[in-house]
Amino acid sequence: MPIVELNNVWKTYRMGHLLLHALQGANLILEAGDMIAIMGPSGSGKSTLLNLLGCLDRPTLGAYKLGGRDVSTLDDDELSEVRASHIGFIFQSYNLIPQLNVVENIEIPLYYKGVSERESYERAVHLARRVGLGERLRHVPTELSGGERQRVGIARALANSPLIVLADEPTGNLDTATGRQILDMLYELNQEGVTLVVVTHDPNVAATAHRTYNMADGRLDISNS
Repeated sequence: MPIVELNNVWKTYRMGHLLLHALQGANLILEAGDMIAIMGPSGSGKSTLLNLLGCLDRPTLGAYKLGGRDVSTLDDDELSEVRASHIGFIFQSYNLIPQLNVVENIEIPLYYKGVSERESYERAVHLARRVGLGERLRHVPTELSGGERQRVGIARALANSPLIVLADEPTGNLDTATGRQILDMLYELNQEGVTLVVVTHDPNVAATAHRTYNMADGRLDISNS
């Protein structure tokens, strides 16, 4: 069973008397362990697609199945439950809570999932060590480098053992060397079975993926390069 199935998905916004087709008939199938890259200029529909895949929005037309479940018509509470249980997010700007330390930031998805305090702590520590932050457990974001902050973001995305991890420009705020380290980490996680969708402008990131898709004017097409 595919992890992700998009079948002729459209997303349309009304702007006064005009209709804006942010997605036009997107089709996509991801199997467990896939890693794909999505590239395209600003305004091409990448963010809209990522929001739909992350259950932050729902299609205007078409169907989206996640882990075999049709999530296209779920209400807001049901979509929140799906996000908490099955989706991990990695952000360009990290989106860490500044008052919380490394372990506490990683624990956030587990809190919303209702995991016990002890189990949550133990899993967060395990993940922090997994991404190379075993010596930084009590540090807050301002005490971390950009690469270390993104490692926290990756660990947090893995906390709920998601079906799919969505990464939005994960190396965008990092220098070349640090970005390479983060890319290597994502590749290693994918080799371990993590299913990844990476939105990127970086051809080095795209080169790591199994397949690359290009977006333009709301249309999603597999790259021929």
